[in-house]
Amino acid sequence: MTIVPPFRTLLQRLVAEPSVSSVSPEWDQSNVRVTDLLQEWLDALGFRTEKLAVPGCPGKFNLVASRGEGLDGLVLSGHTDTVPFDESRWHSDPFTLVERDGRLHGLGTCDMKGFFALVLETLGGLDLARLKRPLIVLATADEESTMCGARSLLQAQRRLGRHAVIGEPTGLRPVRMHKGIAMEAIRVTGRSGHSSDPSLGDNALEGMHLVMGELLAWRRELQRRHHNPAFQVEVPTLNLGHIHGGDNPNRICGSCELHIDLRPLPGMEIERLRGELERRLRRALAGTGLELETRPLFQGIPAMETPASAAIVQAAEALTGQPARAVAYATEGPLLNALGMETVILGPGSIEQAHQPDEFLSLSQVEPGARLLRALIQRFCMETSD
Repeated sequence: MTIVPPFRTLLQRLVAEPSVSSVSPEWDQSNVRVTDLLQEWLDALGFRTEKLAVPGCPGKFNLVASRGEGLDGLVLSGHTDTVPFDESRWHSDPFTLVERDGRLHGLGTCDMKGFFALVLETLGGLDLARLKRPLIVLATADEESTMCGARSLLQAQRRLGRHAVIGEPTGLRPVRMHKGIAMEAIRVTGRSGHSSDPSLGDNALEGMHLVMGELLAWRRELQRRHHNPAFQVEVPTLNLGHIHGGDNPNRICGSCELHIDLRPLPGMEIERLRGELERRLRRALAGTGLELETRPLFQGIPAMETPASAAIVQAAEALTGQPARAVAYATEGPLLNALGMETVILGPGSIEQAHQPDEFLSLSQVEPGARLLRALIQRFCMETSD
């Protein structure tokens, strides 16, 4: 068995390497140093490693590490990036691992560098020569912002394995479904003019009033048509989140823009929803003389549903004693599923600690998490049959 550093040392070194991803350039950083560390340790464990530059994303890298032969193996997947942080709200240096009251604090401890440290320590304690089917460790870039790392693998149709575990923080309870996310901008353009004479212009704010009414009617219709009791919020949601229009009370508003957030259930396709949105709003504004523009604020994340009958779901349920559930947050799961895998979300830590000041991973999750990983590797990579 190959010696790797103990869990705490692994996590301390990963946390010490900044890897923030953000759509704001002033915050965005490369993930190369975290990727290089993972590659060094996995190389030492006898894995074949590939460090893959993400096309169109300078300084961003995926890592694919594999040991064993074949296509039906187990993929242990996570993202190498963290969210931005406000250091003034932390009680310790975000890049220094600190233990307080049975908790390991540091940026990314929970979401999700702690999972990689757990994977590496677990692998270091296994006889990997006993693998009968391949074991793959996948580390992606920019999950917290654009998901460009996982998207690039999908674009390349990179075949990885049959079963996948994404180690996002779930409190070691399996997740097989989550909602998707689409964020859209809606712009109505009219003609400005002096407010004393409405005939001098065409008021975009009044047009946006029609748009908002149509959006609320569409939301009611979507919630009548779609319902899934597995979710805490059982229906798709549509939030009117941001609006700006006009510049002065005595001018007819010439332009107004609204931003919305749409969370579809599994089975609701984002592109189809975008087309339906466009058609409804154009119909609502017909005859007003106003112009309509809709555009995605980002590519969007599909909803995920892995069948309850999937081997990885059934194994996770049996090993944890917990039924696989549905959550509201999004992951790279639907992108891995689109690559032909069956994916479960399952990892140490709580989603309530993710993206928070003083982020932490409870030490009470470490040993149970390691036992769970060992059992999954034994089940899918070391036993003689599925």
